[in-house]
Amino acid sequence: MEIGIIGSGHIGGTLTRRLSSLGHGVAVTNSRGAESLTDLATEAGARAADLEEAVQGAELVVIAIPLKAVPELPAALFDGKLVVDANNYYPERDGDIPELTDRSLSSSRWTADHLKGARVVKVFNTIQAAHLMDEGKPAGTPGRIGLPVAGDDEEAKRIVMGLVDELGFDPVDAGTLDESWRQQPDTPVYGTDRDADGVREGLATARP
Repeated sequence: MEIGIIGSGHIGGTLTRRLSSLGHGVAVTNSRGAESLTDLATEAGARAADLEEAVQGAELVVIAIPLKAVPELPAALFDGKLVVDANNYYPERDGDIPELTDRSLSSSRWTADHLKGARVVKVFNTIQAAHLMDEGKPAGTPGRIGLPVAGDDEEAKRIVMGLVDELGFDPVDAGTLDESWRQQPDTPVYGTDRDADGVREGLATARP
Protein backbone atom coordinates (compact mmCIF):
# COMPACT_ATOMS: atom_id res chain seq x y z
CA MET A 1 0.00 0.00 0.00
CA GLU A 2 1.15 3.55 -0.68
CA ILE A 3 0.95 5.47 2.59
CA GLY A 4 1.48 9.15 3.32
CA ILE A 5 2.38 10.19 6.86
CA ILE A 6 1.93 13.79 7.97
CA GLY A 7 4.07 14.33 11.04
CA SER A 8 7.45 12.95 12.03
CA GLY A 9 7.17 13.04 15.82
CA HIS A 10 6.79 10.09 18.15
CA ILE A 11 3.80 8.43 16.46
CA GLY A 12 4.44 9.65 12.91
CA GLY A 13 8.09 8.64 13.03
CA THR A 14 7.28 5.25 14.52
CA LEU A 15 4.66 4.50 11.89
CA THR A 16 7.10 5.59 9.19
CA ARG A 17 9.59 3.01 10.45
CA ARG A 18 7.10 0.20 11.11
CA LEU A 19 5.07 0.50 7.93
CA SER A 20 8.19 0.77 5.78
CA SER A 21 9.59 -2.35 7.42
CA LEU A 22 6.40 -4.21 6.44
CA GLY A 23 6.98 -3.38 2.78
CA HIS A 24 4.59 -0.47 2.34
CA GLY A 25 5.66 2.51 0.27
CA VAL A 26 5.82 5.39 2.75
CA ALA A 27 6.15 9.10 2.03
CA VAL A 28 6.62 11.22 5.16
CA THR A 29 6.19 14.96 5.46
CA ASN A 30 6.20 17.60 8.17
CA SER A 31 5.91 21.36 8.60
CA ARG A 32 9.69 21.87 8.52
CA GLY A 33 10.21 20.60 4.99
CA ALA A 34 11.57 17.49 3.32
CA GLU A 35 15.19 18.39 4.04
CA SER A 36 14.52 17.93 7.78
CA LEU A 37 13.42 14.34 7.14
CA THR A 38 16.53 13.01 5.43
CA ASP A 39 17.77 11.00 8.41
CA LEU A 40 14.36 9.46 9.19
CA ALA A 41 13.69 8.62 5.56
CA THR A 42 17.11 7.02 5.11
CA GLU A 43 16.81 4.99 8.31
CA ALA A 44 13.28 3.80 7.54
CA GLY A 45 13.59 3.29 3.80
CA ALA A 46 10.86 5.86 3.27
CA ARG A 47 10.66 8.97 1.08
CA ALA A 48 10.84 12.51 2.38
CA ALA A 49 8.13 14.52 0.63
CA ASP A 50 6.23 17.76 0.65
CA LEU A 51 2.61 17.70 1.79
CA GLU A 52 1.04 17.59 -1.66
CA GLU A 53 3.27 14.74 -2.82
CA ALA A 54 2.70 12.70 0.35
CA VAL A 55 -1.09 12.97 0.10
CA GLN A 56 -1.72 12.81 -3.64
CA GLY A 57 0.16 9.57 -4.18
CA ALA A 58 -1.24 7.81 -1.12
CA GLU A 59 -3.97 5.20 -0.76
CA LEU A 60 -4.03 5.96 2.97
CA VAL A 61 -2.86 9.07 4.82
CA VAL A 62 -1.93 9.18 8.52
CA ILE A 63 -2.22 12.50 10.33
CA ALA A 64 -0.03 12.64 13.45
CA ILE A 65 0.42 16.34 14.19
CA PRO A 66 -0.66 18.72 16.95
CA LEU A 67 -4.43 18.93 16.67
CA LYS A 68 -4.34 22.73 16.48
CA ALA A 69 -2.55 22.41 13.11
CA VAL A 70 -5.35 20.43 11.43
CA PRO A 71 -7.26 23.54 10.20
CA GLU A 72 -4.09 24.62 8.37
CA LEU A 73 -4.24 21.52 6.14
CA PRO A 74 -5.75 22.18 2.68
CA ALA A 75 -9.01 20.24 2.94
CA ALA A 76 -9.46 19.84 -0.83
CA LEU A 77 -6.24 17.82 -0.98
CA PHE A 78 -7.84 15.13 1.20
CA ASP A 79 -11.14 14.82 -0.67
CA GLY A 80 -11.93 11.12 -1.06
CA LYS A 81 -8.81 10.02 0.81
CA LEU A 82 -8.75 7.42 3.56
CA VAL A 83 -7.35 9.42 6.47
CA VAL A 84 -6.14 7.88 9.73
CA ASP A 85 -6.48 10.34 12.60
CA ALA A 86 -3.85 9.49 15.22
CA ASN A 87 -4.23 12.78 17.09
CA ASN A 88 -5.34 13.72 20.58
CA TYR A 89 -6.57 17.02 21.97
CA TYR A 90 -4.26 18.37 24.66
CA PRO A 91 -5.50 21.82 25.74
CA GLU A 92 -2.13 22.77 27.22
CA ARG A 93 -0.57 22.32 23.76
CA ASP A 94 -3.46 22.97 21.39
CA GLY A 95 -5.11 25.86 23.23
CA ASP A 96 -8.82 26.32 23.80
CA ILE A 97 -10.91 24.70 21.07
CA PRO A 98 -14.45 25.36 22.36
CA GLU A 99 -16.15 22.36 20.72
CA LEU A 100 -13.56 20.07 22.30
CA THR A 101 -13.30 21.85 25.64
CA ASP A 102 -17.06 21.53 26.17
CA ARG A 103 -16.97 18.02 24.64
CA SER A 104 -19.78 18.73 22.21
CA LEU A 105 -17.63 17.03 19.54
CA SER A 106 -15.11 14.20 19.60
CA SER A 107 -11.71 15.30 18.36
CA SER A 108 -12.00 12.98 15.36
CA ARG A 109 -15.39 14.47 14.38
CA TRP A 110 -13.81 17.91 14.66
CA THR A 111 -11.00 16.75 12.37
CA ALA A 112 -13.45 15.22 9.89
CA ASP A 113 -15.41 18.47 9.83
CA HIS A 114 -12.24 20.28 8.74
CA LEU A 115 -11.36 17.65 6.15
CA LYS A 116 -14.77 17.35 4.51
CA GLY A 117 -14.79 14.62 1.88
CA ALA A 118 -12.10 12.55 3.63
CA ARG A 119 -12.91 9.07 4.97
CA VAL A 120 -11.61 9.55 8.52
CA VAL A 121 -10.76 6.63 10.81
CA LYS A 122 -9.49 7.10 14.38
CA VAL A 123 -6.69 4.84 15.66
CA PHE A 124 -3.14 4.87 17.11
CA ASN A 125 -4.05 7.63 19.57
CA THR A 126 -4.20 5.34 22.61
CA ILE A 127 -0.79 3.65 22.46
CA GLN A 128 2.64 4.91 23.45
CA ALA A 129 5.06 5.25 20.54
CA ALA A 130 7.60 2.89 22.11
CA HIS A 131 4.96 0.19 22.45
CA LEU A 132 3.75 0.78 18.90
CA MET A 133 7.34 0.22 17.82
CA ASP A 134 8.20 -2.84 19.91
CA GLU A 135 5.09 -4.57 21.25
CA GLY A 136 3.43 -5.88 18.10
CA LYS A 137 2.76 -9.63 18.28
CA PRO A 138 1.42 -12.32 15.90
CA ALA A 139 -2.33 -12.82 15.83
CA GLY A 140 -3.49 -15.19 18.54
CA THR A 141 -0.69 -14.32 20.98
CA PRO A 142 -2.14 -14.17 24.52
CA GLY A 143 -2.24 -10.62 25.82
CA ARG A 144 -1.80 -9.08 22.37
CA ILE A 145 -2.51 -5.35 22.70
CA GLY A 146 -5.84 -4.22 21.31
CA LEU A 147 -6.31 -0.88 19.56
CA PRO A 148 -9.72 0.77 19.19
CA VAL A 149 -10.64 1.76 15.64
CA ALA A 150 -13.52 4.22 15.09
CA GLY A 151 -15.01 5.48 11.85
CA ASP A 152 -18.20 6.08 9.90
CA ASP A 153 -17.09 4.44 6.64
CA GLU A 154 -17.17 0.67 7.12
CA GLU A 155 -14.92 -0.11 4.17
CA ALA A 156 -12.33 2.43 5.34
CA LYS A 157 -12.51 0.99 8.85
CA ARG A 158 -12.00 -2.54 7.51
CA ILE A 159 -8.87 -1.49 5.61
CA VAL A 160 -7.44 0.24 8.66
CA MET A 161 -8.24 -2.70 10.94
CA GLY A 162 -6.29 -4.92 8.56
CA LEU A 163 -3.31 -2.58 8.85
CA VAL A 164 -3.54 -2.62 12.65
CA ASP A 165 -3.47 -6.43 12.59
CA GLU A 166 -0.50 -6.38 10.21
CA LEU A 167 1.37 -4.16 12.68
CA GLY A 168 0.83 -6.77 15.39
CA PHE A 169 -2.16 -5.48 17.34
CA ASP A 170 -5.77 -6.64 17.71
CA PRO A 171 -8.14 -4.15 16.04
CA VAL A 172 -11.30 -3.51 18.02
CA ASP A 173 -14.30 -1.85 16.38
CA ALA A 174 -14.96 1.24 18.50
CA GLY A 175 -18.01 2.48 16.61
CA THR A 176 -18.44 5.78 14.82
CA LEU A 177 -16.43 9.00 14.93
CA ASP A 178 -19.00 10.45 17.31
CA GLU A 179 -18.38 7.52 19.64
CA SER A 180 -14.59 7.91 19.48
CA TRP A 181 -14.59 10.07 22.63
CA ARG A 182 -14.46 6.69 24.36
CA GLN A 183 -10.80 6.35 23.29
CA GLN A 184 -9.68 9.91 23.97
CA PRO A 185 -7.35 10.91 26.85
CA ASP A 186 -8.63 10.23 30.36
CA THR A 187 -10.68 7.19 29.31
CA PRO A 188 -10.04 3.59 30.44
CA VAL A 189 -8.41 2.52 27.15
CA TYR A 190 -6.05 5.49 26.81
CA GLY A 191 -2.42 4.45 27.28
CA THR A 192 -3.30 1.23 29.11
CA ASP A 193 -2.25 -1.55 26.67
CA ARG A 194 -5.34 -3.66 27.27
CA ASP A 195 -5.99 -6.79 25.22
CA ALA A 196 -8.97 -6.85 22.85
CA ASP A 197 -11.46 -7.93 25.54
CA GLY A 198 -10.07 -5.29 27.86
CA VAL A 199 -10.46 -2.63 25.19
CA ARG A 200 -14.09 -3.61 24.64
CA GLU A 201 -14.70 -3.42 28.38
CA GLY A 202 -12.93 -0.05 28.60
CA LEU A 203 -14.92 1.42 25.74
CA ALA A 204 -18.16 0.20 27.30
CA THR A 205 -17.38 1.65 30.73
CA ALA A 206 -16.03 5.03 29.54
CA ARG A 207 -17.92 8.05 30.81
CA PRO A 208 -18.06 11.54 29.24
